[in-house]
Amino acid sequence: MLLRLRAYLTPTLRRFWYRHRHTLSYLKSFLDPLLSIISIIMDSNPVTEDAPQIQSVPNSDPPPFDPKEPAIPISYPLKTLEELQSRSYFHSFHFPFNKSRVKLQQQQSSAAALPQRRRMLVCHDMEGGYADDKWVQGGNNADAYAIWHWYLMDVFVYFSHYLVTLPPPCWTNTAHKHGVKVLGTFIMEWKEGRIMANKLLSTKESAQMYAELLTELAVALGFDGWLINMEVELDVGQIPNLKEFVSHLTQTMHSSLPTSLVIWYDSVTINGDLDWKNQLNDMNKPFFDLCDGILVNYTWKETYPKESASVASDRRFDVYMGIDVFGRNTYGGGEWTTNVALDVIKNDDVSAAIFAPGWVYETKQPPDFQTAQNRWWGLVEQSWGISLKYPQALPFYSNFDQGHGHHKSVDGAQVSGTPWNNISSQSFQPFLKFSGDSASDTIQVSVDFKEASYSGGGNITFKGTLDGDAYFKARLFQGELILGDLPVHFTYSVKSNDSSLLGLLLEFSSAMKDKKSILLASWRNTLLAMNRFSSQFSSVIMPRRVTNAEAAPEWIVQESSIAMGGYTLTEIHAVCYMATPLVTGSQLEPDGPNSSLALSQSEYSAVLGHLNVHMPSQNSDFPPSASWTVGGVYIKWSSGSEGSKKLSVKLMWQLKDGKDSAFPMFNIYVQKLVDPKLTDKMLAEVAEFLGVAEVEAFYISDLILPSATSSLKFIIQVCNFDGASQKLEDSPFLDLQVMRLPKTRSELNCDSAELAGRGQGGRADL
Repeated sequence: MLLRLRAYLTPTLRRFWYRHRHTLSYLKSFLDPLLSIISIIMDSNPVTEDAPQIQSVPNSDPPPFDPKEPAIPISYPLKTLEELQSRSYFHSFHFPFNKSRVKLQQQQSSAAALPQRRRMLVCHDMEGGYADDKWVQGGNNADAYAIWHWYLMDVFVYFSHYLVTLPPPCWTNTAHKHGVKVLGTFIMEWKEGRIMANKLLSTKESAQMYAELLTELAVALGFDGWLINMEVELDVGQIPNLKEFVSHLTQTMHSSLPTSLVIWYDSVTINGDLDWKNQLNDMNKPFFDLCDGILVNYTWKETYPKESASVASDRRFDVYMGIDVFGRNTYGGGEWTTNVALDVIKNDDVSAAIFAPGWVYETKQPPDFQTAQNRWWGLVEQSWGISLKYPQALPFYSNFDQGHGHHKSVDGAQVSGTPWNNISSQSFQPFLKFSGDSASDTIQVSVDFKEASYSGGGNITFKGTLDGDAYFKARLFQGELILGDLPVHFTYSVKSNDSSLLGLLLEFSSAMKDKKSILLASWRNTLLAMNRFSSQFSSVIMPRRVTNAEAAPEWIVQESSIAMGGYTLTEIHAVCYMATPLVTGSQLEPDGPNSSLALSQSEYSAVLGHLNVHMPSQNSDFPPSASWTVGGVYIKWSSGSEGSKKLSVKLMWQLKDGKDSAFPMFNIYVQKLVDPKLTDKMLAEVAEFLGVAEVEAFYISDLILPSATSSLKFIIQVCNFDGASQKLEDSPFLDLQVMRLPKTRSELNCDSAELAGRGQGGRADL
C-alpha cells in the first residue's frame, strides 16, 4: 500500500516543490511540518516508472521493471550513480531502440555550436516526464502531447526529476530534423541528491569518471549534451571537484561531438550555498566560464537581463533567462503573458529559456489543445521572431504529420485506422499563422487529423469562402534554399471539390536584392490562371505532370519544375482560388436559374496532402529485397483464446554489405497466411500495418494469430527522405512458420529464427 501511495504522491510532490521552492524557502519557518512530511516521502525507496496511478491500483504490486527482459521498447531514466557507473543501460533490451538516427540538420552543423545571436531554449517538463513519449515505437493516444513550432527554438531540453534524464528518441529525431539541439538533464536534489553529490564529488577522479559516463550516453543515444542542475547544498571544499566535473563534461562532450552543449542551471553558488541568483553574477559565473551557457532561474527582476549581459561580456548570447510558463514568481506572469518577459529579454539582447510550455496541455487551456497551442506559440513568435528556417537543403519533404492522429496513410491509401502517437513520425512542420479570430480570414487553415491523409496521419485543410477573383494565401515554409542552375521539381498532392483550386506561391531573392514571385498554378483552368495572375506575380507556371494517386484517385498529384539559378528560395505559400469567376450581382437574378451559383462557387474546400521539393537526380532508388538480411530473435509463442496463438518477436534487418542503410524510416506489416487444410474459409492475405521503426529493429508483442494461421510474412517497407516508400512486393521480408504448441505446454520460447537466405530477404522455420 505504501508503494502505491508513493507512486501517486512522489511526482506530484516533486512538481509542487520545484515550482514553489522559492516561496516555500521564504516561508520555511511556517512550513517545517509540511516539508518534513514531503522529505519523508521523497527520501523513501524509489518506485518504478510504470507504477500505477491511484485510480487503477491492482490488488497486488506489479513486478519490478527488468530492463534486460524483452518487452515493448520504452525510454526510461537512470536513478542512481550505481546505474550510471555500471553501464548497465548498454546491456538493456531497450537500449538499441532508444538510439536517434537523425543527424542534426546542416544549418547548425557548423564550426560554431550555436549561431551568434540571441537564442531560444525550451525546457520540456511535463507530468514528471516519460508519459506518452516513452513508448519508443509509438503509443495509441491520438491526443498525446507534442510540440510542432520547432522553427521558434534553437535548443530543446528534456527535463525530469530523475538523476539522469535521457531524452526519448522521438524528441531527438524530430528536433534534429528541424535543426534543434537536444539536451538531457543531470540533476541532484533533496537529501538523496546531497548523498549522491558526496559520492560524485568525493575525488577529482570520480568527478571525471561520471562526466565521461554521461558523455558516453549522449554520444551513444545521439543527443547533443546536458543541462546540469545541482540543487543541493555543498561544502565549499567540494566546489573544486564540482568545477572539475563541469569542465571535464564540457571538454569530453566537445571532443566527442564538436557541436555539443553543456549548460549550467543557476542553483548552487561558488560558496556551496543553494541560492538561486536569478542573474549571472560573481556567485555563479565560475561555472558559466567552464561550460557553454547558463540557464538563469526564472524569478528575475526587470534589470537582471541587462546586468547579466554586462557580466557575460562577449558571451551574452550564452545567458538564457528563464521563464516559467506556469507563472510562479516569474517575471511577466508566464501563462498567456509569457511574451511580456520575452520582450524584456529581447530588448536586452540575451537568450531566453522557456520552462514547461506543456502548461497549455496540462491545464487544458480552452477551447482545445490544438487551438490553444497554436495561439500560445503565436504570441511567442510575435515577440521573439523566427529562429530557424527551412528548407535549406534538398530533398525537402513534408506531409504535415504532427506525430499523432487517428489513422495512417501511405501514398493516398489508408493502412491503419487505429489511433496512434509517435513524435518521431513528425515531418517538417509548416510555419502556419493562426490569428485566433475566425472572422478575420475568409479561409480557415488547420492541420487536420481526422480527414483522410495522403501520407502519415495529417494534412492541411483550407475551408471558407472566396469572392470574385480574390485569392487567399497561407505561409507554409520560410526557407534559405540557394538554387543552382539545374531545375528543381515541386510535387504536391491536393484533394478538393470541383471549384476549389490550390497552387503554390514561391518567393525568391538574389544577392543583388532582386525579388521574384512565381505561382505554381493548379492543373485546371490554365487560361484562367494565366489571365488572372500574370500581372500579380513574376510568372505563372503550369504543372508538367498531373496524376491520380493509384490507391486513392481523389488525390491529384501535381509536379511543376522551375530553374532559378543564383536565387534563394525564401518562402513557400499555399494559394487558394476558385476555378471560375463568380457571377456578379448585376448578372444574377434573385430567383433566376443562377440564384444559387454565387454561393456554391464561393464555398472553398481543399486539402494539401504533402509537398516534396527535389532535384531530378534525387528520385528514390531502393535496394532490392535480396540485398537485405532479415531475422527474428526473442521468439515467444503462447496460447490465446478459441484456439488462437500469440507471438512476440524482435525483427532485425540490415544490408548484406554491412553498410548503414541511412533510410530514415521503415513501415512494418504482417501477412497472416492460412493453411487451407485447417479452414474452409477464404481469407484475404492482406498486409496488416503494425507500426513504424526508426532503427533497423522492431519488437512485436503478443500478436494474435487466428487458429487457421499456418505462417507469417513480416514485411519491412523501406521509406526515403523524399517521402517515397518501396512497393510491398519489392520490400525485404521474413517468413515464419507458426509453431504448433504442445498440448502439455502453453508456452514455448525460442532464442532466434535461423536465416535460410532464400530469395527476397530471409526465412525462418521452426
